[in-house]
Amino acid sequence: MAAETLDESVEQAVDALPEKRRGGKKLVLFIILPLLMISGGGAGLYVTGIFDALMDGGDEHAEEVEEHAGPPEPGVFFDIPDILVNLNAATRESSYLKLSVSLELGSEEDIAAIERVMPRINDNFQVYLRQMRLEDLHGSAGLYRLKEELLRRIQTAASDVDIRDVLVREMLVQ
Repeated sequence: MAAETLDESVEQAVDALPEKRRGGKKLVLFIILPLLMISGGGAGLYVTGIFDALMDGGDEHAEEVEEHAGPPEPGVFFDIPDILVNLNAATRESSYLKLSVSLELGSEEDIAAIERVMPRINDNFQVYLRQMRLEDLHGSAGLYRLKEELLRRIQTAASDVDIRDVLVREMLVQ
C-alpha cells in the first residue's frame, strides 16, 4: 500500500513539472539514477572482494590464503662490500654517498652464485649510483626507489638466484 502511495506521489510530482523540464527529470530518475546505483554496487562488490569470490567460487583463494598465512621462512643474508661513490652534482661542490647493503637470499646455495657475479653487481651499482643526484635520495620515497632499483639490477645480474630483498644497513650522504 505504501509503495502505491509513493508511486502516485512521484507521478503527481512529475506531472506537476513544467512540460519543458519533464523529459530531463524522467531521464535522470528512470535511467541515469538506476545505472549509477548498479555501477556503484558493482564497484563496492569488486573493491571488497565479494565479486571475485562470487565469480571464482572463493574456495581456491581461501585455501591459498590459508597456506600463505604463516610467517615467511627466514632467508639467508649476504653482506655486499661497502660502496663509496660521488653523486652527480649540478654545482661544483661534490657530494658523496657511502652505501652498505645486505641481500636477503632464498638459501645458502645462492651465496656462491652471488659471489660469482659480484663484479657485475658492483659495476651495476657503481653505474647507477654515480648518475644519481642528491635530490633523488631525499625522504623515504627516495630510499624506496633506491632499494627497488638496486634489487632490479641485482636480479638482472644474477637471474638464477632467489633474491628476496635489498636491505640498507647504512646510507651516508656527505
